[in-house]
Amino acid sequence: MLRYLSGKELPLFPALADTMFRDRARQFHARLGWDVTVDHNGWECDDYDALNPLYVIWQQADGTHGGSMRFLPTVGRTMLNDHFANLAGGLRISHPKMWECTRFCLNENAAPSLSAALLLGGAQLGVGLGLSRAIGVFDARMVRIYRHLGWEPMVVGSSGQGAAAVSLGVWEFSEEVRRRMATKAGIATDLSRAWFERATGVAAHAVAAR
Repeated sequence: MLRYLSGKELPLFPALADTMFRDRARQFHARLGWDVTVDHNGWECDDYDALNPLYVIWQQADGTHGGSMRFLPTVGRTMLNDHFANLAGGLRISHPKMWECTRFCLNENAAPSLSAALLLGGAQLGVGLGLSRAIGVFDARMVRIYRHLGWEPMVVGSSGQGAAAVSLGVWEFSEEVRRRMATKAGIATDLSRAWFERATGVAAHAVAAR
């Protein structure tokens, strides 16, 4: 199932939190070789995890992490503005209806449909919060995934070549996108909405940005 948890709520689900941060360490540090910090618990965490982000997480039947993404409002600190402003031409990106998405992570044994389920979670979040766009920096390996799933971003800027390339993308939120991702994931749109509304406690579109 999809869960929507703030950073403050995440400790209430210790197995989910532990396996998410461990999966992030495996993916970003061990497999991709990114320059990230892994702590004594085997967790990959950074400063943005301390800013009370909103996590979209696929929780497996045993309560562990299947995949996740991290969202932060662009009116506060973001990875983009702090470290990748060159991809936006040096401009600071800040708008109440635009949130940053980072740390797209999958468990190493994730089912093929799980990428679509995560994108559904992102689309549901955007529609539910009444947001207009997501923005994020992604590497070359993600291009094929977004294209295959049918929700490609508009590329604003890029640097590097080949597998080392990184790009800044903008994703448009809409009900049409939410329904398309639900079809790709094989999840009923009503169920996706119910997961979101149960997590936030209010109906979609009535949620103010946290």
